[in-house]
Amino acid sequence: MAKYDEPLLNEIEEKEEEEFLEGIERKELNIPNLAEREVIKHFIHLSQMNYGVDTGFYPLGSCTMKYNLKLLERVVKNEKIAYLHPLLPEDAVQGCLEIMHRLEKMLCEITGMDAFSLQPCAGAHGEFTGMLIARAYFEEIGEGDARKEVIVPDSAHGTNPASAKMAGFDVVEIPSKNGRVDMEALRHALSNETAAFMLTNPNTLGIFEKDILEIAREVRKVGAILYYDGANLNAIMGKTTPGKMGFDIVHLNLHKTFGTPHGGGGPGAGPVGVKKHLEKFLPVPRVVERDGKYYLDYDRPHSIGKMSHFYGNFAVLLKAYAYIMLKGKKLEEAAERAVLNSNYLMEKLRSIGYEVPFCSRRMHEFVLSLANLKKRGIKALDVAKRLLDYGFHPPTIYFPLIVEEAFMIEPTEDESKETLDKFAAAMKKILQEDVEILKEAPYNMPVKRVNEAMAARDAILTWKDMKK
Repeated sequence: MAKYDEPLLNEIEEKEEEEFLEGIERKELNIPNLAEREVIKHFIHLSQMNYGVDTGFYPLGSCTMKYNLKLLERVVKNEKIAYLHPLLPEDAVQGCLEIMHRLEKMLCEITGMDAFSLQPCAGAHGEFTGMLIARAYFEEIGEGDARKEVIVPDSAHGTNPASAKMAGFDVVEIPSKNGRVDMEALRHALSNETAAFMLTNPNTLGIFEKDILEIAREVRKVGAILYYDGANLNAIMGKTTPGKMGFDIVHLNLHKTFGTPHGGGGPGAGPVGVKKHLEKFLPVPRVVERDGKYYLDYDRPHSIGKMSHFYGNFAVLLKAYAYIMLKGKKLEEAAERAVLNSNYLMEKLRSIGYEVPFCSRRMHEFVLSLANLKKRGIKALDVAKRLLDYGFHPPTIYFPLIVEEAFMIEPTEDESKETLDKFAAAMKKILQEDVEILKEAPYNMPVKRVNEAMAARDAILTWKDMKK
């Protein structure tokens, strides 16, 4: 270990450094001694074992695993973007600030909101931001102590109650009725203690909340805020807006709705939009334009503060901007195709014997109930594992919790009729197979059926762990 060669480092300091390093310096590296050829084969093989939206059908319900246009990757890899440092002065990043400013305006138009912050880095982060805005609003009007509760339906995404709880609210869950918000239960839950009602429309069953205008009126009667979880915006973009439905706060998942990569732990983006009366509470800084120049405005005394490092995940924001620019008015066509694919596949599966609870037309996604297979000893997990052998990533299972043995499928607009037909054919074959075959599936994967709970608790993260 080379010693520091600094003039200010005296002999005593050098000795102390040597003694310190003595205990932590590794004498030997215990790593495999392999030829380059073997290493290359190993890692290329691992890459070929990966599954993603570029390699197959990815019907994870509620996740909107859309195809990511490769042109968007080229845009963000441009050296004029990729090598920018976030601490550059405003004069040096006018183009970036202009893109962010334009994106905010686009999102306002798409959602019917009046202002946006692009800072939050994920959907749940956006939810938390929205709940902090709600809390700040009630504190300013002198009702901070009184407004203690946030209402969520029993079909809500799990992040909704978590975000509300983190923001300091008590969570009140209300039941669904025929797959939609139970209006009587909502009226009973609403009170002068209600801060917000969190809802996504269409909901997690893929059903449109047809009573949404009445819901908005009931929420306003008690002076509460209506919050829109934007996870399912892909079903309605270009057709209608949360603003027209009466929502006050919206978060969006750019990594779901606008074609930027999703999964793998990030990066994501969860911008938050608000109506005019809540704009002053948005996080700082805000991107503003004055006399043709763009600035980062921190002078917002009512703001909830900064919610992210620097100004959010700019590369994700840029991809979403480019996606919207490419689609233009065709955003509406994407929503129409997503709904068409969903209903087509749902009817195919219904016709071969799968149960669709709450019979009605669906939007971008739908949920099967595999409860009728339990009498044969078959669970949703068994069907999901068997799908792997047919070359398909399984859909979301056991969510939402209000559907027994739930099988939640979202095809997105990108999949062809041929792909949907192949998926339905695989599901039909599985329905006809013996229980014993399903119970032991998958057979064709590098790793056979695992105990997911144990795998999460005792993960093998390095080659050393594999040797144990």
